[in-house]
Amino acid sequence: MNKGWQIKKLGEVCEISTGKWDANHATENGKYRFYTCAAEYLFCDTKRFSGECLILPGNGVNVGKVFYYNGEFDAYQRTYVISNIKILPKYLHYHMLLYWEDLGTKQQYGSATNFIKIGNFNDYQLEFPPIPEQHRIVSILDQCFSAIDKAKANAEQNLKNARELFESYLQGVFEKKGEGWEEITLEELTDKNCSLSYGIVQPGDDFENGLPVVRPTDLTQKYIQKSGLKFINPKLAEGYKRTKLVGDELLLCVRGTTGVISIATKELEGANVTRGIVPIRFDLNRLNQMFGYYVLTSKYVQSQIKDKTYGAALMQINIGDLRKLSVPFPKSKTEQQAIVRQLDALCAEKQKLEAIYQKKIDNFAELKKSILGRAFAGELTEKELQYD
Repeated sequence: MNKGWQIKKLGEVCEISTGKWDANHATENGKYRFYTCAAEYLFCDTKRFSGECLILPGNGVNVGKVFYYNGEFDAYQRTYVISNIKILPKYLHYHMLLYWEDLGTKQQYGSATNFIKIGNFNDYQLEFPPIPEQHRIVSILDQCFSAIDKAKANAEQNLKNARELFESYLQGVFEKKGEGWEEITLEELTDKNCSLSYGIVQPGDDFENGLPVVRPTDLTQKYIQKSGLKFINPKLAEGYKRTKLVGDELLLCVRGTTGVISIATKELEGANVTRGIVPIRFDLNRLNQMFGYYVLTSKYVQSQIKDKTYGAALMQINIGDLRKLSVPFPKSKTEQQAIVRQLDALCAEKQKLEAIYQKKIDNFAELKKSILGRAFAGELTEKELQYD
């Protein structure tokens, strides 16, 4: 421990409370902020906390996060609030940003929903220097993190610009249809052996050396491979031969995040999909498969999917509406192939830029952890302010 620093339990230097409100009591135009476990705030008409406080979700996906707020507010019943802090509140915030995420995640309990017991907060070990040194550390961290956040925002904007540039070009292709284009339904363009059907309704449990099955949650990449997929009992797929994959199909999500599309790789030949996915194979005499991928991902078709999506708890699109989606395309296969080449090249360039900017964004997060680590090891100096 650094000279002059102390170690105390969190419960010795602050008050730890839980919110008491149900989120349903939040109002649209309340006077005060109302924090929930989602780490998002609503509004309410009452306040129970004021001043500089830390807000920590007690359950859900944001367990381990720490938020600083200075003002008057109330909180949801499973949200923890650290108030009446006897050391510098922002120093405590920075300290918990470094250490609490891992500790908080490890200290969860429960099955369907994860929780953190209030006793875990009380026992949290806190090392801190005298108040003047706390002020010095916080001042350096505030300025340093401000510079990092500005650089990160620039990288995020560049990432957004790269994606929007590609989307703008993609949209233009299908909005500025020239001579020799036609527009017919998705159903009319599919291969005669493609019925545009839902996949397996109840895929069951994992089955060793079983049949690979693609679920909506797997559609996170452009190309879907066997690695990472769930394997099921092959007998469960016997009644779903219409959705048996041969490879190269477009896999369209029709439940949940409707409109998401990935491409099945050749190694998925013989695999199947679940209820939330419709495999699409085009009649290659009329439509290039990759052209089909680009047109289905375009705003021109995605807006139709959005308009036909319905539901509250679970968003979905009916198979009948899916079959009637209007798809524009040039009748010339040569023109289709030329458009695919252009879009492939632009997509490759976009992916390069995405990788560059995402790496920068990830590096900023690691840089913050590194600086925080030095701060609480007593190694932080004003040189950190030279970060650009």
